Amino acid sequence: MTNTIGAFIVENMRSVLRTPRTLRDPLLRDVLALASAAAVVGLSYGAISVAAGISPVRTIAMSLFVFAGGAQFLAAGVVGAGGSAVAAVVGGLLLNARHVPFGLAIGDTVGRGPIARAVGSHVMTDEAVAFSLARPDPVTRRRAYVLAGAALFISWNIATAIGVVAGGVMGDPERYGVDAAFPAGMFALLLPALREGDAARVALGGALLALLAAPFLPAGMPVLVALGALLLAAARK
Repeated sequence: MTNTIGAFIVENMRSVLRTPRTLRDPLLRDVLALASAAAVVGLSYGAISVAAGISPVRTIAMSLFVFAGGAQFLAAGVVGAGGSAVAAVVGGLLLNARHVPFGLAIGDTVGRGPIARAVGSHVMTDEAVAFSLARPDPVTRRRAYVLAGAALFISWNIATAIGVVAGGVMGDPERYGVDAAFPAGMFALLLPALREGDAARVALGGALLALLAAPFLPAGMPVLVALGALLLAAARK
């Protein structure tokens, strides 16, 4: 699976980087900035996972084969608190249930063949989806998805390995405010779309629903509740 992912990234990155003026491309700069933030969080995950009692090999394997930051932190927390592997898996599945509507929204962007779809789905993250949907046409949308997905996958896994070696030196990323980098980046991506009235209403409605649900639901679940704003908008039409 890892070799397949590597081949997918290399093949697609070659076509992406053939685009003229790549080094001056704002998309590439944004992706690299996001990947840098992901690397810092990945360092922390590697250290926290080992400190929780998960072996270095399993910690690195989880980053390679699961590749879901929130679910990985959840698994480390559950194991560290003495929970079972089943609890960690169920919690991760619930946390990543938001990927179902993501997949429906960018199905054609992820890939067309079975292998491309499998690998493209594996590198799906909130950020890659946001970068993709912010582009107007299929070509640039695909390019954004490949760049974001590949950069985040590579930076996250390298950083996890370094974090494992570093042990528990970094601790919780909240101590450094790094956990705020991803929400800030997502909000910046959302801003251009808010110029349209419908998009602004859906965004505000979703934010309100998530805010109301946050005190009562586990982390990650309010995002699913926020999708209810789309249903409300559709009902009005």
